[in-house]
Amino acid sequence: MNFDDTPEEAAFRAEVRAWIDANAPHCLDEDLKKSGLGGLRLPGRDVLAEAKAWQKKKADAGWACLHWPKEYGGRDATPIQRVIWQQEEGIYGQLAQPFAIGQGMCGPTVMAYASEELKRKYLPKLASGEEIWCQLFSEPAGGSDVAALRTRAEKAEGTDEWVINGQKIWTSGAQFSDYGILLTRTDPSVPKHRGLTMFIVDMKAPGVEVRPIHQMSGGREFNEVFFENVRIHDSHRLGAVNDGWNVALTTLMNERMSIGSRLATGFPELFAFVQGFMLPDGPAIDNPAVRAKLADWAVKASGLKYTAFRAISSLSKGERPGPENSIGKLVAGVMTQDIARYAMELQDQGGIITDPDVAEAAALFQNLALRSPGMRIAGGTDEILRNIIAERVLGLPGDVRVDKDAPFSQLR
Repeated sequence: MNFDDTPEEAAFRAEVRAWIDANAPHCLDEDLKKSGLGGLRLPGRDVLAEAKAWQKKKADAGWACLHWPKEYGGRDATPIQRVIWQQEEGIYGQLAQPFAIGQGMCGPTVMAYASEELKRKYLPKLASGEEIWCQLFSEPAGGSDVAALRTRAEKAEGTDEWVINGQKIWTSGAQFSDYGILLTRTDPSVPKHRGLTMFIVDMKAPGVEVRPIHQMSGGREFNEVFFENVRIHDSHRLGAVNDGWNVALTTLMNERMSIGSRLATGFPELFAFVQGFMLPDGPAIDNPAVRAKLADWAVKASGLKYTAFRAISSLSKGERPGPENSIGKLVAGVMTQDIARYAMELQDQGGIITDPDVAEAAALFQNLALRSPGMRIAGGTDEILRNIIAERVLGLPGDVRVDKDAPFSQLR
């Protein structure tokens, strides 16, 4: 693969760079440079309002969701043009965080399974940032097994509506979402993967309750969501009844590709930090042990980059994201936690300081350390991803699953 820009790509890059230079919210530059490892933080500003303003400006100029069709709010751009945009957007890409789930996971699922009417109704506002979406999969009793979900959807007699009852957990962004894609159980008499159905749900509908979960990092990014007799019209069903698992696979494959390609591993920040950090025996960058660690992570970072390019190449051929995208997410999650731990150990007791006015780098790396365990769970735990890679990428024998063919109603 040749990674140099073609003349057409170079011209596109120049156009992108000129527009961003002229329109980006440069007043946020310093805050965005400091917020990459600890989540999007803009002291004294409304983060959601700033994110929506930048997304709307991009949409109005035709730079939102570039690879989507124009009729759905995109630009009909190629996957390579999308990469060029992400490279040039740089730190301003952090402002897309509130829309990442909707545009990267929910949008492709809606595009693949919704009616044309619903696509034109929902996708343009999702692309422009006017509406935010979330993904409602995980449940308290399910653990890493999405198919073990218990949220029920039952057809209301004599109507075209479904009645939803149950609970979801770890739902990112639910507290400010307008809509979500909801995976439910519609037939407990068949094995767990066969009795699922997915819907579009209005997060402001009667019976939907969102409760934020307070994290040890101080954030409230995740939520519990409760459904009590929530009614959804059948027109908002995605895919066939009881075929929700196949629909969910579209979401999950896009999720792992999105997370793996966007996850901030902390390597660039660590590399910059050690160049100015002093150890007792001299600059950290001159220490052989530090350099060995950096070399190891530099190789992994390069591997992540080119693995993502391989996925982009597949998309350019019209292929659907596959199980191989689990590799990037698995490697990036472990690497992020290792880098955070090492950065804190390198600073000795200074690594536990959280006040950015006292030790800016220490605060950044501690935020990363607090967030990184969750990164190895969100979008599929390490164990689940290893099974996927072993079975679906390497072709190894499947793991033992004693409940595979048993009706869900008979499982403990």
